[in-house]
Amino acid sequence: MACALAFFPVRQTTNPLDIDNIVVLNDFFDITLQMSLRDVGYAARRGLSRYTPNTRLSTSQIRHASVATATKTSELDDLEASSSLSTSLSLEDAQAFDPIAQASKRKTRLPASRYQFRPPKYYRGPLHPHQPPKPSDPASREYIPGPFSLPRLRQTYESTIAADLMTLSYAHHEPGYQAPVKASRLRAWDDSSPYHKNRPLRAPRGSDVLNLLRKPITFRNIPQLSGITVHTFVKDATEDSANLHVASMVIQAITGQRCTAHAARSNVQNWGLRAGKFVSVSADLQGEEMYHFLGKLIDVVMPRIRDWRGIKGTSGDDNGNISFGFRPDVVALFPEVEVNYDSYPPKMIPGCHVTVKTSATTDRDARILMTALGIPFYGKNKLI
Repeated sequence: MACALAFFPVRQTTNPLDIDNIVVLNDFFDITLQMSLRDVGYAARRGLSRYTPNTRLSTSQIRHASVATATKTSELDDLEASSSLSTSLSLEDAQAFDPIAQASKRKTRLPASRYQFRPPKYYRGPLHPHQPPKPSDPASREYIPGPFSLPRLRQTYESTIAADLMTLSYAHHEPGYQAPVKASRLRAWDDSSPYHKNRPLRAPRGSDVLNLLRKPITFRNIPQLSGITVHTFVKDATEDSANLHVASMVIQAITGQRCTAHAARSNVQNWGLRAGKFVSVSADLQGEEMYHFLGKLIDVVMPRIRDWRGIKGTSGDDNGNISFGFRPDVVALFPEVEVNYDSYPPKMIPGCHVTVKTSATTDRDARILMTALGIPFYGKNKLI
């Protein structure tokens, strides 16, 4: 029956009576087809569902009963007549467009989202409809512009030093190696007293703070610089604040960062400190400024220090941070101070302490990193 309907000839006529007869005949065949499909399986009905009258046919598949009612179709009829690139806007209309005047005539204020160009101040979770942009987006509150330059010291680290550090710290283990079980770093009580029962474990001897554990160095955790802090203490600032101002100008000149002043917390009679008086300044360096300062220190300042052996090998806080200091005459060797030496009173140029912060968890790894960067050490080094 389906084949008979598919090839059923339609006689072309313009007589209204003939057209009515053809419509009635088509309805009859549709009903007959539906009755014959009742005994056909589900798969066959799905395959023949396109022949049912409820199926929506395209323009090219519609069969007309008359030539007069049929229209000539084309594949281009569905396209728009005008292009999106073309415009009918005249030059006068474009010049008359004034968004500021339209905004001034607006009596009601637009929704807040139309004026909000920055993300919400607080993060309300991943399911909140308003999500903050990525930190790399200039609209983000965490966006940090830059980098504007690529320091030479950073290029040397990324191209040479990082691979050498991973090679030097490589520890080979054969397949099936199992690391020995280490004892707990916290000490237990000896139960010599009934009060020792159910008490928490004690800290190691000599310190109440546990040192960071050293993980095997891979390409994911190669030690690198994380920050530098330059600090100076001005003893005479309690008597004359000009000493503190000069120290702030010097630290700001050699670091390129605005300094932060710090006040004394308590009274110390031996040092002449009074609580609330500003006696020191510091500057924190990260990113490009950190590499520029350290490169300037290694290439310009350190080679000019007379009879300087290097940094003491025992310096460090056992957590990968190395500190060292410079006298006032060494601070005067910085090019920013030397070129404007007359601008700073010689007796007011302060000394400074430099703390190099690294991602290493031990002082040994931090010393290896700083030695590779060009900072020398002398004396007996710590094993950790």
